[in-house]
Amino acid sequence: MADQKLPSRSEDYSEWYNQVVLRAEMADYAPVRGCMIVRPYGWALWENITAALDKRFKATGHVNAAFPLLIPKSFIEREKSHVEGFSPELAVVTIGGGEKLEEPLVIRPTSETIIGHAYSKWIQSYRDLPVLINQWNSVVRWELRTKLFLRTLEFFWQEGHTAHATLDEAEFETRQMLDIYADMAFRDAAIPVIPGRKSDSEKFAGADITYSIEAMMGDGKALQAGTSHNLGQNFAKAFEIRYLDKNGQLQHCWTTSWGLSTRFVGAIIMVHGDDQGLIMPPRLAPFQVVLVPIFKTDDEKISVMDAARKIRAELVAADIRVKMDEREGFSPGFKFNDWEMRGVPLRIELGPKDVSKGSAVLARRDRPGREGKIFVEQAGIAGSVAKLLVEIQQALFDRALKARLDNTREPKDYVEFKQAVEGGFALAYWCGDSACEAKIKEETKATMRCIPLEQDEGSGVCIFCGKASNYKAIFARAY
Repeated sequence: MADQKLPSRSEDYSEWYNQVVLRAEMADYAPVRGCMIVRPYGWALWENITAALDKRFKATGHVNAAFPLLIPKSFIEREKSHVEGFSPELAVVTIGGGEKLEEPLVIRPTSETIIGHAYSKWIQSYRDLPVLINQWNSVVRWELRTKLFLRTLEFFWQEGHTAHATLDEAEFETRQMLDIYADMAFRDAAIPVIPGRKSDSEKFAGADITYSIEAMMGDGKALQAGTSHNLGQNFAKAFEIRYLDKNGQLQHCWTTSWGLSTRFVGAIIMVHGDDQGLIMPPRLAPFQVVLVPIFKTDDEKISVMDAARKIRAELVAADIRVKMDEREGFSPGFKFNDWEMRGVPLRIELGPKDVSKGSAVLARRDRPGREGKIFVEQAGIAGSVAKLLVEIQQALFDRALKARLDNTREPKDYVEFKQAVEGGFALAYWCGDSACEAKIKEETKATMRCIPLEQDEGSGVCIFCGKASNYKAIFARAY
């Protein structure tokens, strides 16, 4: 299907996205409605995301563990706002081994409750704190409207869960993990996210404060790309997570949770892709380079393949992820289009004339056509490739940042506000009243994405009601 033209992003963005995911073999639909099969190419991207995060988690003292998939339903019901928030999305097991269970079991939608139960047993003294645990798993939430990667019944993620002695320590942890998500998005995914605080109506069910990183997609809509929650003492009280302090007094812990899921794969596709397909950021791309040998005769094949293998070996030795396309029966043009669809950042074209000259053609995915082609010497090619990959990574970030800035408006009034959210972000003063927030959503279909942590000095009036306000918020339609 690589030779079939994609729907253009401007004409049908949603179908463009669906077709890119399928044709680039990132994922496929599962037999169960709303579920997905993550194919090897999509999983390779997710593995690179997990590696980038896991390294950061461990550098800040976190360790990995695994908790059960099945959770007693009574656990979910202990924290009032938590059960209210998740009840509509729960998948519940009532029969096991052919018999009705004494207590229904919930397939985890998130693990605060089962982990809270464990922490209540493990934590006895201030000496046991902090507890800094993360787990990599999948969860199930019974979504009505689904889209591959962006919103599925079952999705893969990491969820961190920590326990602390004080509120200040828990808040530090919550913000630290938000910073880690933002750093990964900026440095590795080349996505200029906006870190900020969620409104009370948009925060996680059971949290005191929720922070998120918000990203602008290629069509101007927002995507919540990662969240970090200060849970206060809500779950500690529900599950009696207590410790003896230095004075021998029994205290409840302060807990946090934070997560980033496979919807981040969708963010990479939507932020960087074009009408030819994916564009992978080099730091996360499954293959950073594809090497395409070009020949017609057997003699040409011998010389070209010999040179190609030497180039491949040099790239591998330089720790560059490279794929050599040796498929038979496909033209070079087909292969070029196929790898453009899959978004490989850099293509090396090597033919008989290149071999005789000791050169090669490098084609940048972020600059289609002649503009992106560079002729380099085969000698020391790994250095040329490494330099270009760095340039492509920065170019993708710069392009995404420009797109976000160009499509973010600071409306002077509600009329301009409504125009702004039709195709981008509106950055406007907001009073913080949930009633205003609800009316804005009802009238414009835009939600309050976050209150950015970085704020200009000054004050103003709410874009909707005119009340005094000390901060601006991002409003947008969202996935």
